[in-house]
Amino acid sequence: MTHFGIVCLGATGHLNTLLPLGQELKQRGHAVTFFSAPSVQAKVEAAGLTFHNAYPPSVEGCQQEGQQESKDKTAQQNGNLKNLQQTLQRFAEIAEARLQTIPEVIREQTIDALIVDFSALEGGTIADHLGIPYITVCCVLPFYQDPAIPPVFTTWQYNRAPWATLRNQIAYRILNRLARPTWQTIARYRQLWQLPICEKANDVFSELAIITRHIPEFEFPRQLPAHFHFTGPFHQSAEREAVPFPFDRLNDKPLIYASMGTLQNRSRSVFYAIAKSCANLEAQLVISLGGGLEPTALPDLPGNPLVVKYAPQLELLQKATLNITHAGLNTVLESLSYGVPMVAIPITDDQPGIAARIVWTGTGELIPFSRINVSKLKPAIEQVLTQASYKKNAVRLQNAIHQTNGVSHACNIIEQAVLTCKPVNSF
Repeated sequence: MTHFGIVCLGATGHLNTLLPLGQELKQRGHAVTFFSAPSVQAKVEAAGLTFHNAYPPSVEGCQQEGQQESKDKTAQQNGNLKNLQQTLQRFAEIAEARLQTIPEVIREQTIDALIVDFSALEGGTIADHLGIPYITVCCVLPFYQDPAIPPVFTTWQYNRAPWATLRNQIAYRILNRLARPTWQTIARYRQLWQLPICEKANDVFSELAIITRHIPEFEFPRQLPAHFHFTGPFHQSAEREAVPFPFDRLNDKPLIYASMGTLQNRSRSVFYAIAKSCANLEAQLVISLGGGLEPTALPDLPGNPLVVKYAPQLELLQKATLNITHAGLNTVLESLSYGVPMVAIPITDDQPGIAARIVWTGTGELIPFSRINVSKLKPAIEQVLTQASYKKNAVRLQNAIHQTNGVSHACNIIEQAVLTCKPVNSF
């Protein structure tokens, strides 16, 4: 059998994607070793997988990747491009650390193939240096650049007009300029290791298989390589820690679930706007703070919502009528898996692009974080709650998701790619 190494960011959304993938591969008889931030070691080992920290102590920020990400992303007032620039700068620093240390550890562990979290942009270079195959898994919305569609850091809608294509091309140039520190770091090591230089951003993706957890029904019309696979979400197989929740405090009113995720979750004004917008509705609002704040930090919210530090998200989405979300890919796919329409409040990274696809598919509405206030949010919430088309479209995508095999399909692709060392085409 194969010994897989998984190179993964330490953020919750990335772990919730790649842990079930690793567990499924282990159940099939493979060995699996995670390379991630030391802050997630306990969670990886609790999932029954081997963990290795390959970051040198001298590299500032890398050892606390998960926690550092939470701190940095609270600077929301800087705007999406500024946050994206900070994220990409941090990726360059982490890439340097991985490129320095992980190759030797992988050799010591006799890893046969790598599964690379796309956000670890240097993962493919490490695999190429070691002469082992690798597969790209997109834990976020794929950053596969295509001038026909808007970049994922924008809320722009798909438009076939020539001016829209030109707009997209300019935005991709800006993105690549922001990512220059990472590209330069990768190029330096590829030159050092006498590897072909990546000439364009899309060259960091695997040539064997690229896997994304969303579905084509939740994507703009676009051209993708034949070895690009939509598998459907993995969360059905995830073994998550039990989260205490006062289910006895739920009433018989329609449930509105609100969460701003586990990273961009420290804005009191957003939670106040959500509570105020829902205060007079015939519904019960549950707010999950995602660990960013304590419930005591939000006293006397309008409408007396049920506020908790963490919530069992899957269980609550099964009961929900509406999901108010930051538009993280995990949460959106989970919401659609239960046929729950959404109001999206995207903040940064790929969230604007995910929110744009919520609007594109008719499964909800979006209010940009920079424009959030009760006068805009309340009508959007009422619209999604009262117009049947949103629920109908969410159920349509729910049915499409239920036709997928998620993590099992992904593992089949991975096994075939490693066995044949040839591209696994989806058509």
